[in-house]
Amino acid sequence: MPEAAGLHYDLYGPPEAEPLILSSGLGGSAHYWRPNVEAFAEHFRVLTYDHRGTGRSDPALPETVSIEDMADDVLALMDALAIERAHFVGHAIGGMIGMAIALKARDRLRRLMVINGWARLEPHTARCFDARLRLLREGGPQAYAEAQSIFLFPADWIALHEEDVAAMAHATVEHFPETAALEKRIAAARSFDILDRVGEIGTPLLAVCASDDVLVPSIASTRIVDHLSPFNGGTEVTMRWGGHACNVTDPASFHQFALAWLAGKALIEE
Repeated sequence: MPEAAGLHYDLYGPPEAEPLILSSGLGGSAHYWRPNVEAFAEHFRVLTYDHRGTGRSDPALPETVSIEDMADDVLALMDALAIERAHFVGHAIGGMIGMAIALKARDRLRRLMVINGWARLEPHTARCFDARLRLLREGGPQAYAEAQSIFLFPADWIALHEEDVAAMAHATVEHFPETAALEKRIAAARSFDILDRVGEIGTPLLAVCASDDVLVPSIASTRIVDHLSPFNGGTEVTMRWGGHACNVTDPASFHQFALAWLAGKALIEE
């Protein structure tokens, strides 16, 4: 089982291709990217990893955890694998990790894509976190896992993928992290606030959002782009459908603009 710097990782695609790191959201598991890995691996050397405290990585977390700590984990993994620079695509917390890397080590990232992330927590997202924590504390992992699809996917997608949703809930329970670890990760996401520093990000940034995301309002992506320096070249793509996990529910649309942007092509918003 490949492991470095306390993190389990997997590599896909041609060894000589440009590196691309995929970083997951709150769940932290590299399995989140299964609908996307093949498409990206046709063009890049793709690195996926389980965040510390989740999946197959080191389960131990310090007393408090920050997004910046998670960024340090990625930098340590890059060092261990001799990756000098890489493109970075992050979902939610993963995107915030990418922004933290861009602020502390801007020369390590080529291009940064933030999917349904934020630079300052929106009050609506805070209420969603409160609800999810209450489910976890009062109903346990089973209740938390069964409700997870409501926050991740559009209702129509859930209706058409009932077996997949049930399988995801089962897998979430089976591989559920320590409750304390999940609470620490939620606390890190809630406290992350770099909105006043976004203008310092020099890495070209694409903020991707879905207009029907019930967890993170699309305005969170707009705020990121609005605070970028005019010289950054950052932009925003709004998917009209797909929910919080839009790269999973509509991978074909996502791949179309994501691959174009990573290749440096101008985008026409979907």
